[in-house]
Order: sequence, then structure tokens, then C-alpha cells
Amino acid sequence: MGNIDNVLAFNRGFVASKGYEAHLTDKYPDKKLAVLSCMDTRLSVLLQEALGLKNGDAKIIKNAGALVPSPWDSAMRSLLVAVYELGVNEIMVVAHTNCGACHMSFHHFREEMLRRGIPERTLQDCPVDLDEWLEGFHDTEASVRRTVAAIAGHPLMPADVSVRGFIIDSATGALSEVE
Repeated sequence: MGNIDNVLAFNRGFVASKGYEAHLTDKYPDKKLAVLSCMDTRLSVLLQEALGLKNGDAKIIKNAGALVPSPWDSAMRSLLVAVYELGVNEIMVVAHTNCGACHMSFHHFREEMLRRGIPERTLQDCPVDLDEWLEGFHDTEASVRRTVAAIAGHPLMPADVSVRGFIIDSATGALSEVE
């Protein structure tokens, strides 16, 4: 049995035992807060616990590196929906220490893609510049500053929404603000 099958088996028991009851809430974040963070597995539970957030408190948006690489990408779209549809008035960008996206590059992915059977022609015919699209960052603080600026300066983001950046220690949960 694979991991997905194990997850499905667990889920049937979770629902049958009404494990969901402790998590019932609605779609509106109680704290009117959105958090853009990294998808790193070390933050799966640590992020919410270190920030003192319970289910229903905030909209949590995760991607590789806690980035807004384009003003029209899915992270920015989600933040705008959170503001206009769900009443969010504060946004936290929370990157973390020892992030894998810190030295991510298409060069690394290219070799892995070829090794796993993706044809060279497919890489050449992609409708995006893969060097740019799969590039990470090299300085976490600078990346947080760029992301905060991209969100706060977005033409559709209202000026009354507070956007601040942080780095969380991926081991201890200690939070440092990036000025």
C-alpha cells in the first residue's frame, strides 16, 4: 500500500470518529491575517504553533520559497482574494532558515528532469524562461524584502493592508522581522 492509500485509510477513520469537530470554522480568517510561507515540511505544524495560530485564524498560503515571483502568479492571486473576499487586512511573509529555494536553479532541475525522462526538446519548447521560472534566491532577507515590496506595491493591493516580512528559524520557530 502506498502513502496515498495510507492517507485514505486514515481519513476514513478520522471522519468516522468525527476528528474534524475540533477544527470546525468558516472561511473567514478570525484574525483577518494572511501568511505567505514556504512549503517546507519543517513548517507543516511549527509555523502555526510558533505564530500562535489555530485553525480558522489565518489564511496560510504556501509555495517554494515564500515567493511572489510574478505580480500575476497564484500566490498574489490568493492574497488578493484573501483581502477582497475574506476580509484580510494584514499579510505576513514568513521565509525560513536553511530554505532549499535559497540556492535553487534550473541548472539543477534540468539535469534531474533529463535523468527522469523529460526530453530536451520539451525543455527547449517550454513557454516560459526556465532559467528565470525555476530560479530561487541567494539571500533570504533580500528575498523577503522583494516579496514584501511586490505585495505591498501590487497595483491591486489596497494601501491600507499592512504587509510585513519575517524569517522563522526552521528548528526552533523563533521569528525575526526583516526591516
